Amino acid sequence: MQVLRVFHTGAVTSLVLLFAWLLAWEIVVAPLHPGGSLLALKALPLLLPLRGVLKRDLYTLQWSSMVILIYLVEGIVRAWSDRTDISRMMALGEALLVVSYFLFALLYLRPYKKQAQKLAKELLDKVKVPHD
Repeated sequence: MQVLRVFHTGAVTSLVLLFAWLLAWEIVVAPLHPGGSLLALKALPLLLPLRGVLKRDLYTLQWSSMVILIYLVEGIVRAWSDRTDISRMMALGEALLVVSYFLFALLYLRPYKKQAQKLAKELLDKVKVPHD
């Protein structure tokens, strides 16, 4: 299905962009300390689901769509509390990339979830024992 390909491509793209965005933010654009900050290491956990997302692994897309919400919280908090305008803008960019990954992943998973629910219902209908 062409639509699923678009959703998968969107998920991969937003995940890779989020990784690059976080590195750029904490090393070049607005680091906490001149010359870069160890806060850039926060981008490394995004590499864990990348292989599974690239392979279209449904389980990886499911758990990563939940874990990535931690980055959404960080982006919102820093957009609210950081002192410099550029850092606030980077935080908003982080939040937008997280939301886009989350939506693309859920839209990609949606038909698979519906199919699984249908199969589970059919299986339960087959094993029901009538009570007389």
